[in-house]
This record gives sequence, structure tokens and C-alpha cells, in this order.
Amino acid sequence: MLNHYCKKIHFTTGLIFAVFLACSITVQAAQGDPEKSKFAKRIAVVSFQALAPEEGNTVFCPLCHIGSSGGKILEGSEKIVEEIFLERLGRIKGIEIIPAEKVQSVYKRVSSEKLKGASVENLKKVGNELGADFLATGYVYRYTERVGYKYSSERPASVVFEIHLVKTADGSIIWRGFFDKTQKSLMENVLEISSFFKGGAKWITARQLTEQGMDEVFKTFPDFQE
Repeated sequence: MLNHYCKKIHFTTGLIFAVFLACSITVQAAQGDPEKSKFAKRIAVVSFQALAPEEGNTVFCPLCHIGSSGGKILEGSEKIVEEIFLERLGRIKGIEIIPAEKVQSVYKRVSSEKLKGASVENLKKVGNELGADFLATGYVYRYTERVGYKYSSERPASVVFEIHLVKTADGSIIWRGFFDKTQKSLMENVLEISSFFKGGAKWITARQLTEQGMDEVFKTFPDFQE
């Protein structure tokens, strides 16, 4: 009888401990990383677009409507610029990048409903649906490849791109990253000496020029750790 009673106590104690442990694990899982959930800014990146000028060589940004010098655009270059942007964005602490597939699915539907392309209102709606704090999107206005070789080029690489960061709450553009550069030799412009040697004192490719430009624009990117 006593033995049966002791077994019952052990079973009850074990059951209580198991329930307590399960509850503890559930609470921790629900809470996750309190620091990350509290401070991380969720950013949705809408696919970058290539925009060539329709007349002349001036192209206007669909968001800020500022005119820039455009030109020929190598096919697929907007994907290259977007890829480099995402890589640099991923280096920043305090940012959570929403999966691209999810972003494009929502953006495609919203754009279709509105029957128009990129606009602040579209981006706000996409951001609200995704629970994003900010949305980033960019445009490529010129992207031509180097013609020639590293140390002898007939035509240098030329890149123009623009990127915006939009706040979902009010649709305000809180950051604009703009880059317009055609590599020049030291003979053409002695002021380009730092840029020329940054490229290894040789004619660089359009991708390398884009990487230099991305590093430049990210110097003014918002610091979400402040």
C-alpha cells in the first residue's frame, strides 16, 4: 500500500515538472529574442527597375520626380544593382530584410489593383500588408560596360542609379542614394585620381563601378542603431 502511494507521488511530481517545463519552453519560444524583436527594423525591398529616357537623355524618378542623365542600359543590370544593394544592406545591424518572394507577390498584386507602377501610395500599402517599417526600391538610368581591357579601354564603364528608402507609416522618403559616374583617366581629370587608384589604377567593369558607387551612397544610409 505504502509502495503504491509513493509511486503515485512520484508520478504526480513528474507530471507537474513536465507541465512546468513545457510552459517554460512555450513562453521562451513566444518571446524569441527580445532585443531583436524590439529594435530590428523590417525592410521590404521592391525589385529594382531599369528606366531609359524616352526622349533626349533625361529620365525622371517615379518617386521623387528629379531628373537625371540617362542612357543605354545593359539587359539585367537592374538585378546586378539590386543584388549589390541587398548585400550591403545585409551588413547593417538592426535590420531584418523581408523575403523577396513575399515582397514581390504583394507588390505585384497591389500594382495590378492600382493599375499603375511605382508610387508612394503603392509602397505604403505594400509596407502595411507586409508589416514592414520601411520599403526600399531603386532605378537604373544608365549601365554600359567597359569596352577594351584593364589597362587599355576604348570606352569606360558608365553607371547611373538611384535608390529610395520610404517610411511605411507616412510615405515619406527618408533617404535617397544617387550615383552617376563614368570612369575617367588621370589624363582627363586629375580630380579622379582617388577613384582611379581605388579601381587598381586600371579600367574597371560596370559591376566594379557599381560596387564603388554603392559604398559611396551607403555612407549616408540611416543608422538604425542610434
